[in-house]
Amino acid sequence: MSKKLVIVSNRLPVAVKRADNGSLIFSRGEGGLATAMRAVAEKQEDSVWVGWPGIASDDLTKSEHADIVRELKKHNCHPVFLTQKEVDLYYSGYSNATLWPLFHYFPERMVNEDDYWDAYKSVNHTFYTEMKNILTKDSLVWIHDYQLMLLPELVRAARPDALIGFFLHIPFPSYEIYRLLPQRKDLLRGLLGADVIGFHTYSYARHFMRSVQHMLGYEPSLGTINLDDRVVHTDAFPISIDYKKFAKNPGRRSVKKLAKSFDLLQQKHKVVLSVDRADYSKGIPQRLDAFECLLEKYPNYRENVVMFMLAIPSRTDVDEYQELRAEIEQKVSRINGRFSTVDWTPITYMYQSIPFDDLTALYAESDVMLVTPLRDGMNLVAKEYVAAHHKKAGMLVLSEMAGAASELTESVMVNPHDTQKVADRLDIALRMPVKEQKKRMRAMQQRIESYDVFRWADDFMNELERSHNRRPTLAQALRGEAKKEFIREYKHAEKRLLLIDYDGTLREFVDTPDSRAAKPSLELRELIRTLQKDPKNTVVIVSGRPKTALASFFKGLKDYSPRLVAEHGAWVFKAGKWVKSSLVTKKWQKEFREMMQQFVDRTPNAELEVKDYSLVWHYRRVTPDLAFVRKEELKMELQSIAKKYDDIQVFEGQKMLEVKAKAMHKGAVTTELLASEHWDFILAAGDDYTDEDMFRALPESASTIRVGENPRETAARYHVESVAKFKKLLTELS
Repeated sequence: MSKKLVIVSNRLPVAVKRADNGSLIFSRGEGGLATAMRAVAEKQEDSVWVGWPGIASDDLTKSEHADIVRELKKHNCHPVFLTQKEVDLYYSGYSNATLWPLFHYFPERMVNEDDYWDAYKSVNHTFYTEMKNILTKDSLVWIHDYQLMLLPELVRAARPDALIGFFLHIPFPSYEIYRLLPQRKDLLRGLLGADVIGFHTYSYARHFMRSVQHMLGYEPSLGTINLDDRVVHTDAFPISIDYKKFAKNPGRRSVKKLAKSFDLLQQKHKVVLSVDRADYSKGIPQRLDAFECLLEKYPNYRENVVMFMLAIPSRTDVDEYQELRAEIEQKVSRINGRFSTVDWTPITYMYQSIPFDDLTALYAESDVMLVTPLRDGMNLVAKEYVAAHHKKAGMLVLSEMAGAASELTESVMVNPHDTQKVADRLDIALRMPVKEQKKRMRAMQQRIESYDVFRWADDFMNELERSHNRRPTLAQALRGEAKKEFIREYKHAEKRLLLIDYDGTLREFVDTPDSRAAKPSLELRELIRTLQKDPKNTVVIVSGRPKTALASFFKGLKDYSPRLVAEHGAWVFKAGKWVKSSLVTKKWQKEFREMMQQFVDRTPNAELEVKDYSLVWHYRRVTPDLAFVRKEELKMELQSIAKKYDDIQVFEGQKMLEVKAKAMHKGAVTTELLASEHWDFILAAGDDYTDEDMFRALPESASTIRVGENPRETAARYHVESVAKFKKLLTELS
């Protein structure tokens, strides 16, 4: 691949620490993400990893700062230096005191501080500032996790052609939880700067899309979110582990020897293993309660089962994490005090990290792995245990609230909030026949082996590359040389046809289809009059509006009134009177109208516009969540009725559903106008799907203009950003 790959995460895979003697120590991370990203980077001709090196910038001298930059460059890393205050407010504050608890369904623990949010915005911008000199026009950017949710939008604004991916490594909460966040819209807009947004599970992706729909008004469909000028794709990419690394390590001679040295593993007791970061989302106190319940309810396990609990220190400087540690240790002490005998202690507890060899030895030899987070994005510990546990029978007891539950379906599933049931399911796992254990473990191992962390990274990168092919070929912006050539062609033409839509092209949309609220301003009327006054011009207003509305809008222009086409061609104003198209009939309207009226009655702020030869259900002013549901329901009902009629179709436009004859569209009347005379210059302008028929009916030489959004697919040659800019263009022509 020729594109430059820029990987961005809060922390770099190479950490910098200060040794006791004051010197700087560089250590290379060996986590799953670092391993996978290194593998991805090796496939690129040019790559760099951007992130914080782990040491506060106000603890560094200028020479040390330079040394870090120089040393990290050897590892293809670019540091983002942060002060201790920034780390405290952005990382410990907004990221971990605001976002982390809310996204893990602990809203009561969420802390909202203005300083946190200000720091989060500032640091995200600092990351962009460090990136901007690295990025090229067609860079491929992969941004990771909740600390950098504003970054995709910042990169998109500066590098609109860049391919940007974002992966969230924690859960995305349901809409009802997410809406509690004061900065909810800002973060959604930040994420929508990406081309591809990845989540661990489909439920997280659905939660995200529902929040986007409710809060920003976009209507996701089949995992895609259609913005004004781009398509954002969302999908599930369940992160995994380096399977071979965990599967092979327990078989090494040194690790086997190590396992035999563990007294815990050499006793006759069955071992229930618990390995987690000491975080409140992991449900460790509840897990201890469940183990205590097991010993109470099933006395036969006393002196026959032990729990080995490894709690890995996390955020030790935060008060609530210190309180969590104290709670865990009090429970361990109480349970051991209650059940211990002279030669048996039910729980062995360690609050520390242990070497990789020790960990895989424990994985391989433990009888049951108990993984019961209250909420977890994925939980790789569960996958590590399954991968490492080959020779011996064993079973995984897994929380339904972990992302891994959607993949490791052969595990013994539990609701971590139900203490009694966790104890019961743990009993089932301990008693499960060896043959059944091995059968289940093999199935889970095959799944993890086939979709390891490298496959995960490749899948995401491939999807990001595919998003480049999904990008639309947009209409050319009508400015610069293109605009000069357009005006030159107009000036040189002797006979010009100007086909112009009304709403959204000559005037902005309003929140009601009421025609009286849509009258043109005096300025607009004068602009039309001036254009029509030019003997070289024939101005035709081609609108979906009823004929009565159009007639009142342009009444009084007398000899310089434009030609009028109403209801997309159902009516044409000729020789001072309205002429009906022969292609339409009103016989079909009654049944559709009754159905559409029912949905108006059921949907606050929805409106039904009854035209002579079409019906329009408007939902522009309906709340986004209700609008989406009602629109989909009504569309299905209308399409069902439309099956009875060969010539009637349901059309979906901007915040509306329209029922009309298939043959009745702006393209038909455009074809008639083309056949009536020869034109040296043709201008056609419109803003929505109804105008695309007009664009397609015109020859390639016509100057077709899409006003407003530049859609993913348009037959127009040119694009003008707004109604105001289009009217300014017409003023320049006149």
